Amino acid sequence: MRQYKEHGNVSLFDSEITLQKLSNLGNPLEKLSSVIDFEMFRKRLESKLLNDNKKNNAGAKP
Repeated sequence: MRQYKEHGNVSLFDSEITLQKLSNLGNPLEKLSSVIDFEMFRKRLESKLLNDNKKNNAGAKP
């Protein structure tokens, strides 16, 4: 069985492996998403959480 990394670089499949492990353990978010349609919250969350009012272009480029 593969152990979780303590530190270091994230490999290409680390997130997929983590999601699969959580799913095998019975991830409660998967159960919730089968009952609740979270898409109905998307518009409200994006309007509050995404910052569209940038004052300048400073910072790291995407």
